[in-house]
Amino acid sequence: MFDDQTLTTLKTIASTFIEYSALLFLVVLGLGAIYLVFIYISDITQTQHAIRRNYPIIGRFRYIFEHLGEFFRQYFFAMDREELPFNRSQRSWVYRAAKNIDNTIAFGSTRSLNQANEVLFMNCLFPTLSQDAAPTNAVTIGEGFAKHPYTSSAIFNISGMSFGAISKPAIRALSAGAKEAGIWLNTGEGGLSPYHLESGCDIVFQIGTAKYGVRDAEGNLSDEKLKVIGAHPEVRMIEIKLSQGAKPGKGGILPGGKVTAEVAKIRGIEVGKDSISPNGHPDIHNIDELLDMVVRIRDITGKPVGFKVVIGFSEWLDELGEIIHKRGLKYAPDFITIDSADGGTGAAPQSLMDYVGLPIRRSLPLVVDKLNEYNLRKRIKVIASGKMINPAEAAWALCVGADFIVSARGFMFALGCIQALQCNKNTCPTGITTHDPELQRGLVPENKATRVKNYALNLMHEVGVIAHSCGVKEARALTREHVYLIDNRGSPEPLTDRFPEKTPKPQYLIASTADDSDINQSSDTHSAIPITASKDARPR
Repeated sequence: MFDDQTLTTLKTIASTFIEYSALLFLVVLGLGAIYLVFIYISDITQTQHAIRRNYPIIGRFRYIFEHLGEFFRQYFFAMDREELPFNRSQRSWVYRAAKNIDNTIAFGSTRSLNQANEVLFMNCLFPTLSQDAAPTNAVTIGEGFAKHPYTSSAIFNISGMSFGAISKPAIRALSAGAKEAGIWLNTGEGGLSPYHLESGCDIVFQIGTAKYGVRDAEGNLSDEKLKVIGAHPEVRMIEIKLSQGAKPGKGGILPGGKVTAEVAKIRGIEVGKDSISPNGHPDIHNIDELLDMVVRIRDITGKPVGFKVVIGFSEWLDELGEIIHKRGLKYAPDFITIDSADGGTGAAPQSLMDYVGLPIRRSLPLVVDKLNEYNLRKRIKVIASGKMINPAEAAWALCVGADFIVSARGFMFALGCIQALQCNKNTCPTGITTHDPELQRGLVPENKATRVKNYALNLMHEVGVIAHSCGVKEARALTREHVYLIDNRGSPEPLTDRFPEKTPKPQYLIASTADDSDINQSSDTHSAIPITASKDARPR
């Protein structure tokens, strides 16, 4: 037991603590009251916000709830297939695939099977048995035209994400994961960083409208810098970016807060200033100039060269086919990347993101059919891009005629992206699209590289599962006959009814004009490729 003196001391301490706590409470209460008076006066006197002017103080809760609503909808209120741009079901498949955990579901599908334009694959009565399945056929890009053609059997690869738009640990994880999975990594238009190269993965170097990484002091394409880029054995192809799905007709936008000293050095720009690319290539104004640029870059680097585009008006595809046959197949791009109007970006005007360009469901069959009409399908490979993060979407693209599929946001989910929609604010909570060192700490490249590998391999495996169900031995054997689309009445119809296969026009079944003339001395190499009955000659 305590003696009287100890009890008296404890009572004094307790009394003093209570007095000071009460005093502190009154001070805090007083400061709070003063602050409320201040914001009350501020609200009723300001003229910019009607809600705050009419409902001072409490009107401010609107903005708080509006911000919190994004997160409550995502985690509590939205159904599995309701969210945009990617719903919970789509994201969850990627998360499970990246972690390499069980990706099966139970009881039944939550996907509606009677919504217009939804895809259904036609299974075969006698599916391909495991022992009869074949490895995915390799496709060679630039064969006979580039000094160093590129061959790959990987149907699913990493689309363009610039260093600057995404962080150093994100690039390192993607690079290492791509190497482990045997897929390529597109640099995006931000130039080639050491972090792209450190793992030794295959790289597609993208040249945007600002020519970052290969520009001279005036912003023009530098042959010397391009030679240096092409000399890297890891750089396997060059892609000229004409337009991007989320912002056709608008150049890249990198906010100044993300232009660090390292980013500025790689891009060749000033630190801390907004990096805004031109909305088009100043040196490319027509098809002839585009094809001249393709040949120029191919001759300098020796690597296959193509271009990336969002399809809007499509008349230029006819002009492209005609000019290629007039000038010779040397002038054809080695590949075309078709980006979808619902593609992603770190920053873009909403008017462009929501309303401009054709989605991949229409643009991909359009381009494939045009290439078939001009007998260029074997010469020019097709890469499909835009909101294809799950196996069914990739399988659909192969059925329509794509040679490869690329995704950016799918691999961002594999890195841990939670669709916080903060890509343009340097506040990404997962460290993917921020240069804040504190936020980057959460992204450990060694761990995330494994998830990148798992995601790519599991997706390609499941595309193979779909192919075997359809009765073919490997994914690239899928054709339009294997797909039905739901029509406006909710009934399935063959994809071939909506998009019939196109055959070459008669005048393009023979060698092109330029290749038959004396202008081109290597006509045997550059002649138009005839249709044959080989197993790889299926209509695409």
